[in-house]
Amino acid sequence: MKKILVTGANGQLGRCIQDIAPSLEGLSFVFATKQVFDISDKQLVSDYFSNKNFDYCINTAAYTNVEQAEKDAENAFKINAEGAKNLAEVCSANHTTLIHISTDYVFDGEKGKPYVETDATNPINVYGASKLKGEHYVQELCPQHYILRTSWLYSQYGHNFFNTIIKHAKAGNPLSVTTEQTGTPTNANDLAFLIVEIVRKNLNTYGLFHFSNAGKATWYDFAEEILTKHSQLTTTNLVKTEHYPTFASRPRNSVLDTGKVTKVFDIENKDWKESLQSVMSISETM
Repeated sequence: MKKILVTGANGQLGRCIQDIAPSLEGLSFVFATKQVFDISDKQLVSDYFSNKNFDYCINTAAYTNVEQAEKDAENAFKINAEGAKNLAEVCSANHTTLIHISTDYVFDGEKGKPYVETDATNPINVYGASKLKGEHYVQELCPQHYILRTSWLYSQYGHNFFNTIIKHAKAGNPLSVTTEQTGTPTNANDLAFLIVEIVRKNLNTYGLFHFSNAGKATWYDFAEEILTKHSQLTTTNLVKTEHYPTFASRPRNSVLDTGKVTKVFDIENKDWKESLQSVMSISETM
């Protein structure tokens, strides 16, 4: 029986993993919320691992508010960088494999093609810089690691672009959405499935991987698809804008090349529109 710790268990990815955990034979999960397991507390992290014999630690805990991070860099780095460092050190000491979630925002967005794992990083906001530093700590301190960079994560849970669009549409609010950025919406349920496959297959193919759903879109494209395909939404005034003012800079192109992860773990990668439909089906019943 493999024993697996999941940090940040109340976040959208943690909750997606919780949904599939009961159906997984041979895997025993411990779901730790930020209220009981603060990854930025080095002593707490060390004590929590004591005599637990975790085979894997899936780190979904993160400071993810891109806008607020510009004004609160200290806490962004405390969680995304120092927290990752604490986990990397304790996982290494306990021979625990660390699966760490990172982001497309480690790139500056100036590449004209999808980013591969070997491309140079150059974050243009605090959030991306804090996540990149966390990656470096994991790579330096924990030999048994997987770093999974993902993009535009959404699900039926929590505060994300998908749920925000639905909320405003149901309220009849007009929506102005940018075409300035291109990336790939990624269903957190699909990322949860990949993580579980990594654990189940136990290939020891450690390193850095990119995972998003297939295809690409602007934020406007994503909003339009949600509004036109969600069965419970009436027509909403959706306005296309080239530039939407934000405090934090964002990469113009952050599409990820997922060829490496699909080949190594032999998984099917769904197109983002197809995967969105499955989340909408769940959302409509909630």
